[in-house]
Amino acid sequence: MKGIYQELGISEKVFEYGQQFEEKLKGRFAAIDSTAEYNQLKVIKAMQECRVSAECFMGSTGYGYNDLGRDTLEDVYAKCFHGEAALVRPQITCGTHALTLALMSNLRPGDELLSPAGKPYDTLEEVIGIRPSKGSLAEYGVTYQQVNLLSDGTFDYEAIKKAIHGKTKLVAIQRSKGYQTRPTFSVKQIGELIAFVKKCKPDVICMVDNCYGEFVEEKEPLEVGADMIVGSLIKNPGGGLAPVGGYIAGKKECVEHAAYRLTSPGLGKEVGASLGVTQSFYQGLFLAPTVVASALKSAIFAANIYESLGFPVIPNGMESRHDIIQAVTLNSPEALVAFCKGIQAAAPVDSHVTPEPWAMPGYDDEVIMAAGAFIQGASIELSADGPLRPPYAVYFQGGLTWHHGKLGILMSLQKLYEARLVQL
Repeated sequence: MKGIYQELGISEKVFEYGQQFEEKLKGRFAAIDSTAEYNQLKVIKAMQECRVSAECFMGSTGYGYNDLGRDTLEDVYAKCFHGEAALVRPQITCGTHALTLALMSNLRPGDELLSPAGKPYDTLEEVIGIRPSKGSLAEYGVTYQQVNLLSDGTFDYEAIKKAIHGKTKLVAIQRSKGYQTRPTFSVKQIGELIAFVKKCKPDVICMVDNCYGEFVEEKEPLEVGADMIVGSLIKNPGGGLAPVGGYIAGKKECVEHAAYRLTSPGLGKEVGASLGVTQSFYQGLFLAPTVVASALKSAIFAANIYESLGFPVIPNGMESRHDIIQAVTLNSPEALVAFCKGIQAAAPVDSHVTPEPWAMPGYDDEVIMAAGAFIQGASIELSADGPLRPPYAVYFQGGLTWHHGKLGILMSLQKLYEARLVQL
């Protein structure tokens, strides 16, 4: 085993450093496998109850009328995530698009959007209008307010209560940390927040950005009171097979609004050809629980290794996990770039490419991204990225298999070691 790792560029010293952590994590890995088993059975049950058949994989073209596979898949998502309805489409281009769709379809001029978890993910700043942009919610007369988290990373309930008023229409809860070094929220924490918000204003819509969180726990946010959950199919629920797409699941009215915004008023969910990707959507969802388990193991492995070297990590090596993202504060641009070079060098695709920081659309700072992926930008596949700004944190996620995730982390450490940025 040591020999094959050396052939891939991992030195004996780095390999042995990693081995000590893998042995210690066997108990944690067994618990992750148990959650994956539960979620795998949940997906199978939903597919069986919705009578998924070989005919569902046929797909459609043109208008996409009477697309059995598309409509059945949306029933599967609704049942799996405990919602009344779902919209699962290849026409939804990414997670940001799915979130934009959910927001713009359920907000009207004069409404206010509230973020109770502080600053939203970078790409939503232009959607909301925090950074001026054509077509933003602000241009349509939707106002925005945010309540920053307390210093310990928890919700400021007193400030949230004060921020809710007559025009507050939608509360957007970002489950994962985004490009912030804050804790990810558990489903339990999200449920407690939703109960509090609903007590303050019962008719408010609670939407959860569920990106990176699907199948990490046994429950999903719809089970604790969320009206909508939103995500990307090239993250967790696509299982590494979905080539594109996003989803919105939850209350029937909220999903219908999104469908009318995606297509047009009067058409809604009735149109939208599946264009031959339906089988990948089904099979990706089927594999998602075990793929997510591999990504979680990789994240925990990374947390333990980098924490032992003195780098601040969120979550730490012992904390419970609520998404697949591992943040490591590297404290210098050189270390951030070296880490990403290691992840790229471990990829099955484009391993010969050297990632460089660049002015990526939707971001205010230069961003470096490493992802030698089969699906472009699929962050359920082994990837790492981060904005080039202090404290120079890298955000590591994904890994279709645990063994690939392990290689990626060891390679990131190898690059830091070769650059004399860490000592072993």
